[in-house]
Amino acid sequence: MNIEEKLVCLDRALKNLLENEQSCRLCPRECGVNREKGERGFCKTGIQASLSHALLHYGEEPVLSGIANCRDKSASGQACGSGTVFFSGCHLKCVFCQNYQLSWEHRGECVSEEDLAQMMLRLQANGALNINLVSPTHLILPILKALRIAIRRGLDLPVVYNSNGYEKADILRNLEGIVDIYLPDIKFFSDDLAKHLSGVSDYFFFAHTAVCEMYMQKPALILDKRGTAKEGLIIRHLILPDQTEDSLHILDWIAHNLSTSICLSLMSQYQPCFKAPPEFQKPISSEEFFMVLDRAQNLGFQRIFSQAELFTSEEPLTPDFSRKKPFHWKG
Repeated sequence: MNIEEKLVCLDRALKNLLENEQSCRLCPRECGVNREKGERGFCKTGIQASLSHALLHYGEEPVLSGIANCRDKSASGQACGSGTVFFSGCHLKCVFCQNYQLSWEHRGECVSEEDLAQMMLRLQANGALNINLVSPTHLILPILKALRIAIRRGLDLPVVYNSNGYEKADILRNLEGIVDIYLPDIKFFSDDLAKHLSGVSDYFFFAHTAVCEMYMQKPALILDKRGTAKEGLIIRHLILPDQTEDSLHILDWIAHNLSTSICLSLMSQYQPCFKAPPEFQKPISSEEFFMVLDRAQNLGFQRIFSQAELFTSEEPLTPDFSRKKPFHWKG
């Protein structure tokens, strides 16, 4: 898709979605607040985007971050790192969120669409492989406005929609032709588990319909000659302690209702954070992780990213967004 076609898609999406500035129903909570008048719903964000950091991130899936363990593009002569924009606020707010400083505490500053566009362009100039929008759902309107500015000024990187999965499919339909790579979580299959940990009992209903829409738009993960993602869908799942049955239900659903050609990212990085309940005050075991990984392999999934190496790694993954560099990269 060329620049003009993408701009047409952006104008169409903004025309269809702008009414949410006066009565916001961008997410399943449908608060209906008037952001133009300063009202704030569950996500606690206003009409402008609020963000914490925009940086090159090396800890995403290899097809997003580039060469494994690359920290300096000059070392390899190739661009490296996902151009990640961490937004503040969240419409889901899991009690164990490792990014709780952003989702719950709303650390960050409001920025104009012009400033957000310039951040995207700086990431591109610094060698980013994509523009990775973390928790974009509640801020999709200022993001679309910023993308329109940035694309007119030369932004030509793939756009990654990095989401918690609690989405409305009818909103996502407006993003066709704009989002290149969908990166959703499917967090929970059980309504009871979702209610306990995220306060919503309809998580899987919305997540599975959202992922179906993403799959309709981007069914295949397409890589360039460097092995980095140009477009497609990667479904993430964070395995939780003592919840392997829930994880297995999610894998079964994907295999039987979508396709085993879908790219999976199975994550073992759970650590008890923020308000995690007492029974979740522990990491997952290697046995739990490999039980889930084995099921994915036995179901026939063809492309799986896994975090098996974390069981032998001493590098912490939990970020600290009070720092200028929130991740603990070595080197």
